[in-house]
Amino acid sequence: MFTLPSSEKVQLKGLRDKRYASVLCYPRYSAREASKRISELRQLGVKALEFTGEKTAFNVPVLGKGCVGIVVKAHTKTDRVALKIRRVDADRNNMEHEAKMLAKANSIGVGPQMVARSEDFLLMEFVDGSLLPQWVTGLKGKGSKNRVRKVLRDILEQCWRLDQVGLDHGELSRAPKHIIVDAHDNVRILDFETASIWRRTSNVTAVSQYLFIGSQLARKLHRRLGKVDEEALIESLRDYKSEHTRQNLERILETCALA
Repeated sequence: MFTLPSSEKVQLKGLRDKRYASVLCYPRYSAREASKRISELRQLGVKALEFTGEKTAFNVPVLGKGCVGIVVKAHTKTDRVALKIRRVDADRNNMEHEAKMLAKANSIGVGPQMVARSEDFLLMEFVDGSLLPQWVTGLKGKGSKNRVRKVLRDILEQCWRLDQVGLDHGELSRAPKHIIVDAHDNVRILDFETASIWRRTSNVTAVSQYLFIGSQLARKLHRRLGKVDEEALIESLRDYKSEHTRQNLERILETCALA
């Protein structure tokens, strides 16, 4: 079996090679579809793709792989970006919905900044960081508790802003791959492909349950910061669910020792 190096940068003309074209057309290779998508990338100003990451698509390393898309690193003339590639078997014909949801999140300072989009691609700010569970695990040294509290508060504040503008992320109750923290402890909430402006928002309640009740990460946070009173938190979340007020958010922050 052919195995790529841990990272390989491929110019657009090299993407016609079936190994890379299969990623562009995941999970069904088509030379015609690959050619169309390479033209799209050229129109978006993409100069090369960099295949790296802990996931794989046809034995090629990628940053992420989901039901809608494959995420790889891309290079434009001036910058590196994250590129989401629509799977050919995705339950949608284009990337318009996710682009609209991400643009709405960006308007309140949430999510990676959108750069450009086309029918099959979404270009976003590349966030060089660690997924939240790995970030928490790897954090050591003096001041680490305060850093964790700062990041957790930032997550809840971002979710509060999403609730306020009526944008429900939809995946934050199982968020290990949807929150990334960079080297400066800045938080980005990722992946708005299933987000909605029509559902009742539940971002704060969903992420609070993930962070503090029952999950593997919750157990890590309890060991690091002390156990949260789950009954008091559930009561605070019930009040917040009934009414998304700032006062009710502050109660949640106080209950979790983040005020």
